[in-house]
Amino acid sequence: MQAIIVGSDPEDLAAALEAHDVTVTNAAGTADRSSLLDAGVEDADLLAVTDVGLATSIPVARELNPDVRVVVYARDSVPEFVRASTALIVDPALIDPDTVAEELA
Repeated sequence: MQAIIVGSDPEDLAAALEAHDVTVTNAAGTADRSSLLDAGVEDADLLAVTDVGLATSIPVARELNPDVRVVVYARDSVPEFVRASTALIVDPALIDPDTVAEELA
């Protein structure tokens, strides 16, 4: 399984996913189209957004890979325009990263 992390990942979801044998890359900077392509979005199974300020990366990622599963793992509210494109929205205050990673892997 391949996952892309969008955002600074303060809860360290990437490490939790890697502990479940998921290959993780990061979309650099603002996670624009170029960064998502560099991170391998076309072949990714999962896009994990850890900073809702970068939510604009979600429709771009879905355009490049309509089958990518999108998860938002952040404390802030998710903008309305991406809710329909998101498979799961989780507040880290409610579920720890290991539990989320176990469910996603």
